[in-house]
Parts: sequence; C-alpha cells; structure tokens
Amino acid sequence: MPSYCEDGPIHTRRGAGMRKLPPLNSLRAFEAAARHGSFTAAAKELFVTVTAVSHQIRQLEELVDKKLFERSGRAVVLTEAGAAFYPRLRDGFDQLAEAFAQVSGEKEGDVVAVSMTKVFAERWLMPRLDRFHSAFPDVIVNVHASENVVDLRAESIDLAIRYGPVDLAAKPTILLRDVYLAVAASSISNSERQPVIDDYRKRPLLAYKWKNPAFLCPTWSTWLAETPHELDGDFKISWFSEETLALHAAERGLGPLLTSNVLVDEKLRDGTLRRIEGPILPGYAYRLIEGPSFGKKKSAVRFADWLKEEAVTFARDIPHPMNAPSP
Repeated sequence: MPSYCEDGPIHTRRGAGMRKLPPLNSLRAFEAAARHGSFTAAAKELFVTVTAVSHQIRQLEELVDKKLFERSGRAVVLTEAGAAFYPRLRDGFDQLAEAFAQVSGEKEGDVVAVSMTKVFAERWLMPRLDRFHSAFPDVIVNVHASENVVDLRAESIDLAIRYGPVDLAAKPTILLRDVYLAVAASSISNSERQPVIDDYRKRPLLAYKWKNPAFLCPTWSTWLAETPHELDGDFKISWFSEETLALHAAERGLGPLLTSNVLVDEKLRDGTLRRIEGPILPGYAYRLIEGPSFGKKKSAVRFADWLKEEAVTFARDIPHPMNAPSP
C-alpha cells in the first residue's frame, strides 16, 4: 500500500523496488509558479499564501539539491534545472487529468471554456449563444473575454477565437473573415436615400485605438480617399480607447463609425444602424485555436462544430454587396 506524508517524500511500491516522489503540494506549487512565472499568481490559483508557495518550492529545491528558480523582486525565472524539470512535470499533470477524465467520464452539465475579445463576445457570440444552449442544454459555456492573448494551458481554455492576419501555410481553422464599412445611427441618417459621408459634416467621425499596433488597420483616411466627398474642410475624429465604446457611441448618434461588418450585422438588420455609401475595406480573419484539452472534451468539440455552423450561416446571409470575399 502507498504511504503518504505531508512533509516528506512519497514512497510507492513498483515491483520489487520503490518509486520515490516529492510531496504533491511541492510539485503543484512548482508547476503553477513555473507556468505563471510568478509566486503570487501561483498562490492565487492554489488558494494559498505566497509564503506557502515559497516554502513548498524551497522544500522541493532541498530534495533535489538544485536551485529551480532565480528570484528577482516579484519576478521568478526558471533556472536551467527548473527549465528541464518543468515540461515533464507539466505533461505528467496533463496525463493525470486525462486519466481522471477517462475514469470519471463526461458528466451532465459538462463545461467548455472559450476565450475571445470582449467586443466579439458581446456583438457576435452573445446574440447567438442561446441557440447553443437550446441544442445542448447540459453544456455550460464559460466565456473568457480579453483583448490579451491568453495562455490556453494556464487559463484552462478549451477553445479560443483569435483575430488578425493568418498564415495560410499553417492551415488555420478560419471561422470568419470580415470587411470594414462606414455606418451611422438611423436616428441621424437621411431616411429618403442611402446616407453619404457629407451628411455628417457637423459630427465627428468616430474611431478607436487598435490594441495591436502591428496590424495595418482600416482607417478613415483610407476610406475617405476612395469615396467622393466635399473637400472644403476636414473631418474631425473622436477617439475611443475601447472598440465597444465606439460602437455604443455610433448607435447613440454621436457620429459615423468605420467598423467590422461582423460586429454591426445585427444592428444593421434591426435598423439601429445604416450603412453609409462608400468603399468596403478588407479586414482580417477570426480563427479557431484549440486548447490542450480540446480533443479530450466532447463539449468543446460540440461547441466548435456549432461555431462553424453559425459562421457558415452568417456568411451566407450577409446582404450584397458585403458578401464579397476578402483577401
């Protein structure tokens, strides 16, 4: 029978010999700290104090007689020994989790965790999510909305939707491609004809700061260069730090907005927004990224398949001329 000791190594019998393992708490503390690069984040994940994490890792270092972390203020960096140890321990924990899942099986009320940007979650996913719940009432969807590229393993994310340019050589799973068009609230738009940009001379053009400055984002300058308009006087631009704020401002009639058709499709259909006559600029792609646990969870596969079906329906139903392929 195996024997367990809180403060000392764990000894388990393997044939005629013994397997010597360090305390599980020390291993968990090391793995979490290495994954996050922070004792504080590890402590938060494990629901213990930073002092407890430090103690557990110090105990592990004493057992292996090697330094596993270099400490510099709040930051911690793996030593050569720690860097060699971490991947094996991480993979071991993944195998333990997989073994447990196989033994326990999927349960009613299974959970899928999905990551995406805040604006995509609000504008595209949320209006459709009830359809998924109707089709799979026992599956709970946890939505992690962030503008940052999250570590799928560290955050236990099953599936991510990421936006930007794609490397076709990597054979990405593309969910949607978008285009950019100018829109304005129906409340400030000409009701007798399609609005033109000169209708809004007395209002600022709305714009938002892209989180990734490396992207060559569509701009009002590019859009105006391709559409006829009066050259007497410049347009003023009102900037927003968040894309979702710019969208709310446009819907409330503060001015026109150059934005992705994916994010305003619902508001164009219900009449809240109207498209302004002018060019359609190419955007980027929303692609699906599978987390480490994706293939082991039926719920995650179901959710990915449902997303793909919704994306096909969306692309098919986009009204002309927005239903044009983007490069």
